[in-house]
Formats: sequence, C-alpha cells, structure tokens
Amino acid sequence: MSFGGFNDQQNNAPMAEINVTPMVDVMLVLLVIFIMAAPLFTHAIKLDLPTAQSAPSDEKPQTVTVAVDPAGRLFWNDAPITRADLNGRLATASAKQPQPDIMIRADKSTRYEVVTDLLSAAQTQGLTKIGFVTAPRSK
Repeated sequence: MSFGGFNDQQNNAPMAEINVTPMVDVMLVLLVIFIMAAPLFTHAIKLDLPTAQSAPSDEKPQTVTVAVDPAGRLFWNDAPITRADLNGRLATASAKQPQPDIMIRADKSTRYEVVTDLLSAAQTQGLTKIGFVTAPRSK
C-alpha cells in the first residue's frame, strides 16, 4: 500500500519522497527539552566534607640546567663538564627524591646528534622530568 496524492488513479507507483516533517518536529521538541533542562545541570550538591591539615612540602624539586654550545661542549649549571662526567651527574640526579627537573639549553647551531645523545643519556639514567629552554621569537 502506498501513500500518494489526490490523483492516485493516474499514477499507481509508490511515493519515493521522504517526509522530513516528523523528524523536524521531534528535533524541535528535543531542543526545547534540553534548553529547559540545561539549568538543572549547573546546580551543585551541598556536601559537608571532612577537613584535614597537612604541612606543606618543604622540598621543592631542584632545577638543573644542562647547556650545549655550538661546539658541542657541555655545561652543568653553567660549569663546564666532560661527557664522562655527564653520566655520573645524571645518575646522581636520578637517585635524588624528588628528582630534579633537567632543563636543556642548546644553541640553535648545535648539532641535533649532540642533543639526542644528551636526551638518551638522561633517559638511560632514569630521569623523567626533562624540558627545553627556548628564547621567544623577536618580531
């Protein structure tokens, strides 16, 4: 059984047009419901939570700066070190609790290989807080 117009006697083929009016009506009803229900979701439930006192942690993680100049020389907190010293200092830093933040400053003309070796050495020693120091671009 097909639904058609008033001239069903001339055309017996089923109607191939989709009627979207019921879908639009349902969507408008849902929109009105959501608009009315939205303010209900913003209210908070009042709870009486227990309070606790704790002393703030006096230990703040130390920050260690490892700099690399264009020639590939290494500096630990602005003091020159050798590559052999680097692994020892990284191992000492990784044993501290909390671990210090390692900040890497490399000159833009430093070879990429030197920076990746430094990152690899820090990761091998178990350091997890590693960052890069950059300068903002001048406009």
